[in-house]
Amino acid sequence: MTHTPEAPGTEGSETPNLDFAGTTPYEDYVQADVLTHLQHPLSDDPGEMVFLVTTQVMELWFTVIVHEWETAAAALREEKLPVALDALKRSTRELEALNASWKPLANLTPTQFNSYRSALGEGSGFQSAMYRRLEFLLGDKSASMLVPHRGAPRVHDELEKALHQPSLYDEVLRLLARRGLPVPQEVLERDLTKKYEPSPEIEAVWAQVYAEEQVGANRSELIVLGEALTEVGELVWRWRNDHLVATRRAMGSKVGTGGSAGVAWLEKRARKNVFPELWTARSHV
Repeated sequence: MTHTPEAPGTEGSETPNLDFAGTTPYEDYVQADVLTHLQHPLSDDPGEMVFLVTTQVMELWFTVIVHEWETAAAALREEKLPVALDALKRSTRELEALNASWKPLANLTPTQFNSYRSALGEGSGFQSAMYRRLEFLLGDKSASMLVPHRGAPRVHDELEKALHQPSLYDEVLRLLARRGLPVPQEVLERDLTKKYEPSPEIEAVWAQVYAEEQVGANRSELIVLGEALTEVGELVWRWRNDHLVATRRAMGSKVGTGGSAGVAWLEKRARKNVFPELWTARSHV
């Protein structure tokens, strides 16, 4: 019986296929050439490159996390809780990777940061449209946040759509109501374009959900949902605090590049909890 040598790239070959008519299938899928040529530093400082790439990586993580939370919100609407939980769990791993993005910037001295800070001009992460969509999904909404994006119609339209859609937490509360829990009608019918405000009635609802575990009932899927959201909330809080620390180290109390109060504004943000009643309800269980 004769043996025919296998062609390069076929099963069993030690040599991968290296000959393609056009770009490689990897390039076609990943668009690596596009990604690796999006960096255009505006100063001569070698440290600007890491700042620029790190910021771009953060934008990609924002995009993935928004996708996960939109997937979770849609699944909750359709009563597909396992699908929603899978998306939330994936997002926690992605949030961990996002938070790790601060590491290359965490130890910048004021001199190092100032060496290319002027290249940012009035640019600021505050102006990130994808991060704004992330915050909208968490219920932190404000129509004024659309103003910086009036010059980019597609981006503005996407943000306006997100402003009017239920947040991830709105969909969670609607699910709780459908499961027979006493979610107030005024919460279910609230103006979705406004920032979500904590409610003592919702705090009581979450206390009721967690009380099931206290009296020895099987761990309900609603408790699993609550814990998944709590994990998301904790990681968002860590993101905000890591941002605060990195900024404080790099620029102290200077005014932010986008005209914000800088550290003072970040300190205010860091004090706020995501999904607030999930945290306060624990005092009543």
